[in-house]
Amino acid sequence: MATIPGNNSGETGQLPCGVGVPTSEVEAWFVREILPLEASLVRFLQSSYRNATDISDLRQEVYANVIAAARQAIPTRSKAFLFTTARNLLINRVRHERIISIETVSDLDELNLVADEPSQERAIIARDELRRVRAAIEQLPPKCRETILLRRVEGLSGREIALRMGISESAVSHYVDNGMRSLADMLFAESTERRTQP
Repeated sequence: MATIPGNNSGETGQLPCGVGVPTSEVEAWFVREILPLEASLVRFLQSSYRNATDISDLRQEVYANVIAAARQAIPTRSKAFLFTTARNLLINRVRHERIISIETVSDLDELNLVADEPSQERAIIARDELRRVRAAIEQLPPKCRETILLRRVEGLSGREIALRMGISESAVSHYVDNGMRSLADMLFAESTERRTQP
């Protein structure tokens, strides 16, 4: 069974004054809402990630991320939050490897990378489009990029993003709007340029 990440015997059970949710409440929520989902989480990780030796580490990393977020505000939909966190961790693992290996990820549908069985031509076009979108996202200013990834990739609400980034919800909305507009401009300009080339 998993241990509660960050639960050291020397802890007082409280966070520093004015910071987030008390540790005792986070631990109670974790034991009550998250630990009963451990078997489902492990099955999800095993079906989505081929390297079986990493599953235990992945599970602990998911738990650490969930607890870190809960220390700011305990999620209302614990199961959805847990599996979204796990999915995002797997996506980040694949991104950091730079090359998506078929051996690394067994079920690309779980990662929302493909929707059906595309033809080889469609797969090549889709990979090219994905590379263009990634390159465009990398060109965004850091806060716009972070809010776009949290909103559109991780599926967090404006409130959750505001808590995580330490900014207001209106600032989140501003960054998402500007980021999406910039992405659309970059991708449309690139698409138009490609069509006009001889």
